[in-house]
Amino acid sequence: MKKTILVVEDDNKLNNGVCLALKNDSYTFVQCKTLAEADHALLHEQPSLILLDVNLPDGNGIDFIKQIRLNSQVPIILMTVNNMEVDIVTGLEAGANDYITKPFSLMVLRARVAVQLRDKGNKNNTHFQQDDFDFDFDKMEYICRGNVIELSKTEQKILRILCDNKGATVKRSYLIDEVWQGETEFVDEHALTVAIKRLRDKLEENSANPEYIKTVYGVGYTWAVRQ
Repeated sequence: MKKTILVVEDDNKLNNGVCLALKNDSYTFVQCKTLAEADHALLHEQPSLILLDVNLPDGNGIDFIKQIRLNSQVPIILMTVNNMEVDIVTGLEAGANDYITKPFSLMVLRARVAVQLRDKGNKNNTHFQQDDFDFDFDKMEYICRGNVIELSKTEQKILRILCDNKGATVKRSYLIDEVWQGETEFVDEHALTVAIKRLRDKLEENSANPEYIKTVYGVGYTWAVRQ
């Protein structure tokens, strides 16, 4: 069954270019140039993913994200121009799953789209493998570059959430709620920062410049998709 991608971008050349770059037998596209068109499309389509520009002729894409999130958790990738960190942070806080800055590499676009369209069933997978990592969350066995490493319960929970959402940004507030369920009022505000640092110290070759557990400043963390 084909997955529908809703592309909301007022630049006709870029809109068509995105669809051409992503074109394959698995995707079908609905192209919109305004928020009004996108709103109408959502009444008749159930997209698997939305690629959304921030600045549109009839409004702001970030406000549209908030509207969508009232009724849907469809993955949204925000398309924004370089040097607009405020838009990126605001968009992620509003509910966007990821962002990509213009001009962007088509290879990176395909990778980010693939991450968001990955079958949700994969999130129930208890075994994670990537590069030199082999994590078995059921058996609580964690191998890093051929060595078995010991992780605390808190570190295991954080790692599981990041791996389940590989390539997507996980908000700090979500991590805190999931890791310290029912105890958030007793959790020091720096507890997550400390736990992330310890996890990096155990997994990253250079924890000061991590390749995998990346910080999305002002929002949260992501387990990076490496090209």
